[in-house]
Amino acid sequence: MPIRTHRGRAAVYRRLWAWPLRSPKHLVAAVLLVVAAGAVIAYLLPQGVRTLPQAERDHTGQPVEHSAVVPPVTTHTPAPPTISVPTSTPAPTPPDPQGLKVVEEWGRAWVTHPPGSTKQQWLDALRPHTTDEFITVMQTVEPANAGSAITGPVTPISSTATAMKVSLPTDIGVLNVRVIKTPDGWKVAGYDREG
Repeated sequence: MPIRTHRGRAAVYRRLWAWPLRSPKHLVAAVLLVVAAGAVIAYLLPQGVRTLPQAERDHTGQPVEHSAVVPPVTTHTPAPPTISVPTSTPAPTPPDPQGLKVVEEWGRAWVTHPPGSTKQQWLDALRPHTTDEFITVMQTVEPANAGSAITGPVTPISSTATAMKVSLPTDIGVLNVRVIKTPDGWKVAGYDREG
């Protein structure tokens, strides 16, 4: 049946949807209607185990066996493994002299790039003191942009049992070098320029 109004189809739909908001009586009636519809749907949906009426029991009181479709057996699939993240930071420890020595040696290799030497030679000098992951990052650094002199002693900033942050002063500024303890000993894992 076509909708024939001078305001069009949208006005009819708007009037139907706005009906519950016209008065408190309409709102209560709409809520009761929705609750009743939900109750009917919940009643009609199949439920788990129900007690059988007396008519479906045999003379011993036991339920009568019916041939029916057996619901599929749900198998439990294990959840994927989770990674636990530590909730606290590691306890600070005194700086390891071996780690400080590695930073000094790495710093000497960092500033040693005589004219005529190649980037590969510079990286090869850094490689024994640098993690494999960080040496690939170091390939993007030009030796000419590295400092040419260390201007002071290395100073520990923070230290834990497996990682340290050490200050390395150079002629181009202070480098905050991160060293970590690996199975092969202490290795430089990164640096940031201070300031």
